[in-house]
Amino acid sequence: MRHVLTGGPGAGKTTLVEALAATGLPVVPESGRAIIRDQVAAGGDALPWRDAARFAEAMIEADIAAYRTVPAGMVIFDRGIPDTIGYLRLTGLPVPRRLTTAARRARYGRIFVAPPWPAIYRTDTERRQDLAEARATHDAIVAVYRELGYRPLRLPCTGVAARVRYVLDHLDRRSEVDGRRRGHNQ
Repeated sequence: MRHVLTGGPGAGKTTLVEALAATGLPVVPESGRAIIRDQVAAGGDALPWRDAARFAEAMIEADIAAYRTVPAGMVIFDRGIPDTIGYLRLTGLPVPRRLTTAARRARYGRIFVAPPWPAIYRTDTERRQDLAEARATHDAIVAVYRELGYRPLRLPCTGVAARVRYVLDHLDRRSEVDGRRRGHNQ
């Protein structure tokens, strides 16, 4: 079952994904950061601060490909296909029909949301948004998941070990079986 860890920037998602990977859980890293690193290294302009539309297009391609090629079994995605819809809405760019279609077809199990957390928020070379924009991103993304019929689970603002336990507790086999009986999980 594919699951998603999402939320605004700087909420501890990548740290949590890395900690989950250390437990042996398969993870798919966030495409946005990889695209930023690649574009900066190549002198490209598919960057959120240069050409948000090209950046979004690169994320769409990467996220759809990752969803299609991930091996069967439990896996955690650092952001899912619906995240790009939230990003496009936030930036005022049109949402391509193929992205909306992909978001409706590519279903996930649990959606874990890392809420804005001012105590840990930091900018860096890849994360240039301020905390207000991080909060707006969080809100836009959560709204998209809800529109798609998910009931996102809010991660506690606690240390990494406690967050790992929270995720693992919600990924036990009973939760997945119960979710399949209802059609799809939260």
